Amino acid sequence: MVLCAVRRQLLGSSSSCGAWARLLQRQSRGCVYSSIHGFSQEEIREKLQAFPGGSIDLLKQESGIAVLTINNPSRMNAFSGSMMVDLEERVSQLESWTDCKGLIVQGAAGTFCSGSDLNAVRAISNPQDGMKMCMFMQNTLTRLLRLPLISVALVEGRALGGGAELTTACDFRLMASGSVIQFVHKHMGLVPGWGGAARLVRIVGSQNALKLLGGALKVDPELGLRIGLADGVLEVPQAEQGAGTLLQQAETWLSRYTKGPTPVIQAVKKVVLSGRELPLSEALRTEKDVFGTVWGGPANLQALASKSKHK
Repeated sequence: MVLCAVRRQLLGSSSSCGAWARLLQRQSRGCVYSSIHGFSQEEIREKLQAFPGGSIDLLKQESGIAVLTINNPSRMNAFSGSMMVDLEERVSQLESWTDCKGLIVQGAAGTFCSGSDLNAVRAISNPQDGMKMCMFMQNTLTRLLRLPLISVALVEGRALGGGAELTTACDFRLMASGSVIQFVHKHMGLVPGWGGAARLVRIVGSQNALKLLGGALKVDPELGLRIGLADGVLEVPQAEQGAGTLLQQAETWLSRYTKGPTPVIQAVKKVVLSGRELPLSEALRTEKDVFGTVWGGPANLQALASKSKHK
């Protein structure tokens, strides 16, 4: 069985968390695919690598905040086959980065991502290969969402199709003024296949998800805020203004949630993740176990010594 890398990382970092282990075991059998689902990761990787172009770039910073950039400007940052493989590799790198606290996902050259490169889509248009690509990307984006860090998609320009799905694999979404998120799948005779529909329902509710998918609605920042798809709006800085770049603004926004010791931020993500994906009784047990990993730890003892509870 091909196990999700997040399972290996979190079990290694918190082996005492029995409920957490059960969650990860269930995940490897459920929405994360393996050989029992007829899925061979190496087989689909080889097929995807046959369609090169662009890259997924990862910058790890000493602050514990990483920046993931979708880089294929000539195709509006559409995912080529090799970029899908790149993304999986970058997620693996983040899973093994023990000092991670936050992640910003952005597109290069002023736009977010226009989904799949149609050249690659046409080449793997048979149902069997399409399903395998779907399983590969669901695996990758599920692992991205379950990383023990706080992530935000920085949406500038357009996030279309698979690009819109990618935004839902982050904990938060920030939209730049003038940007658009659009699930255009209906226009292509499709529905989301990278897990975007299931995640969208959890973010905006089933009624709004039906409207966004059934109507292929263009979500601007105002609508995004109203339905809960966007968590904030950033103004695109003018050259003559002193405001920071969009990336700097996003880092500042994210810092309010990532400020503090890394083990505490990672523990916060773990208890929220278990609350979202586990039945209540198991989520409560997981919360207890994760609590035990930080109770009496360096950050807790320092806070007690400084009496910082009400600061």
